[in-house]
Amino acid sequence: MSKPVFKSTAKKGAPAQFTREVKAGELIFPEGDLGTEMFIVHEGKVEILKQVEGGELKALVVFEKGDFFGEMAILEDLPRTASARAVTDGTLLVINGSTFDQMLRANPEIAVRMMRKLSRRLRETDLLLKQALGTPRPSEVPAAPVESTVMGAPEARERLLHHKSKMEFRLAPGAETTIGRRDPVTGIDPDVDLTPVDVQRSISRRHAKIYRRDGKFFAAEEIGTMNGTFVNGVRLETGVPIEIKAGDEVRFGVVETVFQP
Repeated sequence: MSKPVFKSTAKKGAPAQFTREVKAGELIFPEGDLGTEMFIVHEGKVEILKQVEGGELKALVVFEKGDFFGEMAILEDLPRTASARAVTDGTLLVINGSTFDQMLRANPEIAVRMMRKLSRRLRETDLLLKQALGTPRPSEVPAAPVESTVMGAPEARERLLHHKSKMEFRLAPGAETTIGRRDPVTGIDPDVDLTPVDVQRSISRRHAKIYRRDGKFFAAEEIGTMNGTFVNGVRLETGVPIEIKAGDEVRFGVVETVFQP
C-alpha cells in the first residue's frame, strides 16, 4: 500500500494544516493504532468502524464535510478506540498536536462541538453508573413525528417560513427550540434542522435558539456559531436574546426565514 500524500494548505498567520487525499475504501487508521493526529473532513465521507465479536467491522457513524474525528488521540494520547475508513474519494485536513491549540483559537466552533461531545460521553457514563448501582433510568421522551414539508413538532403553531423553498419549520412545543444541523460528531439533533435549505452549509451544527417566555419569543445565537444570526439585518451578539415578532426576518448564516407566531 502506498503511503498517504500530505499537502500543506496553511495561509499566512493561520494554523498549519495539511491535507490528505483518500480513496473510497481506504483505511485512514485502524483500531488500536497509536495515533498522533486528528482529522477534519474537507471533502467526501468517512465512516467510523468498530470491531465486534467474530472480527467483523460494524459501522457506527458516517462523517461528512466539516465533521471531525480522531481527536481523542491528541487529548488522551491513547490508542484509537475504532477504525476510520473513507466511504468516498475525499480530502481530509490533518491536525497534529503542535497545531491543535492554534486550530481551537482559529475555529471556536470545533472547540465547542468537542466539549459537547465530551459532555455527552460524561452523561452516558453517568447513566451507566446509575444503572449499575440500581438507580431507576429516567423515562425517555418519544420523538416527535416528522412531516413531509413541515419540519419539527406538529403541536407547535409557531414556525419559520423559508420562502425560496416554500418550506415551513415548526418550533418545538416547549420553552426552547434549538436550530441548526444534525451533528454526527456529538449525536445531537436540533429541534429545527435547516439542512434541506442550507445548500451552502452556512449554518453551524448548533446555531441558535428561540425561547418562548410569557407569550413572547426571543432569538439568541449559540456559542461557537461561525456565520452569524441576524434579525431584520442586525447581527445578534452571542448569547444575548433579542425579541422577535410576527413578520421579522430571521437569518441563520445565509438562510433567510420569516418568523410567524
